[in-house]
Amino acid sequence: MKNFLRLFLITALFLSCNSVVGFQSDSVEPSHQIWDELLAKHVDDEGHVNYKGFIASMDSLERYLELLSAQPANSNWPEEAQLAYWINAYNAFTVKLIVDNYPLKSIRDLHPTIYIPMVRTVWHKKFFKIGGKDMNLDTIEHEILRKQFNEPRIHFAIVCASQSCPALLNEAYKSIRLSDQLKQQTIAFLGDPTRNKIQTNRVELSKIFSWFKGDFTKSGTLIDFLNSYSRVQISEDADVEFLDYDWSLNE
Repeated sequence: MKNFLRLFLITALFLSCNSVVGFQSDSVEPSHQIWDELLAKHVDDEGHVNYKGFIASMDSLERYLELLSAQPANSNWPEEAQLAYWINAYNAFTVKLIVDNYPLKSIRDLHPTIYIPMVRTVWHKKFFKIGGKDMNLDTIEHEILRKQFNEPRIHFAIVCASQSCPALLNEAYKSIRLSDQLKQQTIAFLGDPTRNKIQTNRVELSKIFSWFKGDFTKSGTLIDFLNSYSRVQISEDADVEFLDYDWSLNE
């Protein structure tokens, strides 16, 4: 009888400890240190990506992706932690997608060439799991980042591996610095003449501002948003045009 009670208490303690550990892992955001080190090593200050370098560091990239997959963002986290998680996840799984298919000229080369139900583009392809659920890049961008958070600056943080995309930041997004990082990326994107050409009375903008105009006009006009971050103040009646999008690989 004593042995039975001893076994029962040990089992109960083991289950209790496992429950506590599980709760803690769900409640604390994962470390983005591995991703931070990979970006510093393989992305330059202009956002050009050394995909061959990432291939050489595949073991580290896989460890980071496994960490993200095992510890999905939790609604109990601060909003900044959730945003940092999903932005980093989008960028890291995009890099994984490219290195798994490297060399290639454009991410759009990976669009399905045969009919696959529910897979219209490469962004709809479910090639990874988060929290045990099949996931794709489209879901992260449109169903999570755009739908669940009122933060239009995410469009300058997530990167689709293309020249006209915002430059990939060569550090991981972190909850404690997220607002500053998003502001930095927005200012840099608007000020980059290869992606936007801004004058007081005429602007030629990235098509990102056309595709997602509703995200930028929830609190005012598109010009209002631009003037919050542009080094050149734009007239409210400025001519607005949109530039062609360069989908070639951002290397």
